Amino acid sequence: MEIAIIGGGIGGLTTALMLHRAGMACRIYESVDELRELGVGINLLPHAVRELIELGLLEELREIAVETAELCYFNKLGQLIWREPRGLDAGYLWPQFSAHRGQLQGLLLRAVQSRLGAECLHTGHHLQDYENTGDGRVRLHFINRRTGARMASADADCVIAADGIHSRARAIHYPDEGMPIWNGAILWRGVTESDQFLGGRSMFMAGHQDQKFVCYPISANHYRRGRSYTNWIAELRYEPKTLASREDWNRPGELADFLPQFESWKFDWLDIPRMIRSAAAIYEFPMVDRDPVASWVFGKLALVGDAAHPMYPIGSNGASQGILDAACITRMLQEHSDPQEAFAAYDAERRPKTAAIVLANRGNGPEQVMQLAEQRAPAGFTDIEQVIPAAELREIADRYKQIAGFDKDTLNQSGR
Repeated sequence: MEIAIIGGGIGGLTTALMLHRAGMACRIYESVDELRELGVGINLLPHAVRELIELGLLEELREIAVETAELCYFNKLGQLIWREPRGLDAGYLWPQFSAHRGQLQGLLLRAVQSRLGAECLHTGHHLQDYENTGDGRVRLHFINRRTGARMASADADCVIAADGIHSRARAIHYPDEGMPIWNGAILWRGVTESDQFLGGRSMFMAGHQDQKFVCYPISANHYRRGRSYTNWIAELRYEPKTLASREDWNRPGELADFLPQFESWKFDWLDIPRMIRSAAAIYEFPMVDRDPVASWVFGKLALVGDAAHPMYPIGSNGASQGILDAACITRMLQEHSDPQEAFAAYDAERRPKTAAIVLANRGNGPEQVMQLAEQRAPAGFTDIEQVIPAAELREIADRYKQIAGFDKDTLNQSGR
């Protein structure tokens, strides 16, 4: 069986590596002419890291990424609401990692080129349409998105579309879906070299649903030198919600648009305005997702990753869920000789789970503890237990882990 993968991002590359490990031939078709290490920070939860470890990538991950030790939530005054250990520090059998998105993609790309051969990747191939052929295969039609030129068509036994939130494969089957849904929030993202903060391997979030700051280190090399290469996200929510253009990693952000609202956020453990000003570059994009759909599978074509379930960047689930998709669809292709049966089984297993995460993220997922603190104690507090009891905080955290599939006891007991 020969499988075509649409998209050379994290989801597409991981899928290729998993199919190759399972002994299945595949080719990747990517829209851009050259894959570059773009983006800022990304998080990988233990259940996703487990899949990458099974691909033999643990040492490579440890070379580039920071093993997250804890997650902390603070209010807008820098007062601690909730702290919980993460990854190995929490007793998981697998680490949690924070990495530069571009470096993670580069790691996966090098593994694909080494294991599958450079010829398996076809850049400058943007999916335009596809059709079923008379011999039971699928014929893919491509253009070069930059020049508009038609590219040579390609045939495959089945197709896995990992072409992101603006998926052409999804749009073919949901032509009236339109633009992603914006929730009114704008994110400004940057990376800053800084002193280490908190424990040096800590991820934190501060604020509430209308104004938030997220921060975590993403470079193992800096950590080993006693420094932090720190990914940060400044978020503001606006009304009315009018989204005129698509998000783009390369859209430059302007300090004047958001820094004034964070000028007072100088905590005794971190100067946030200083961190923002020290970034080499800032990128801006809206917080968007899409509604869950009735099916990801259309005969011999299936959607994975952001093409299937784009979600808000809450709870560190975007890349992690795409990796779990890749593992599941590969397993189903091993268990079913008919790709259509395999895709149907994949859809039945993964679609309901990710739909629940999309909806939970719209309700702020585990980050709702910050909003509760803002609502109940907007001027701050002296004892968080008097504002939000520890049992309530723990229940919120545990419920989200159950929804997102990384409850520690359940995951550890599943082994592998």
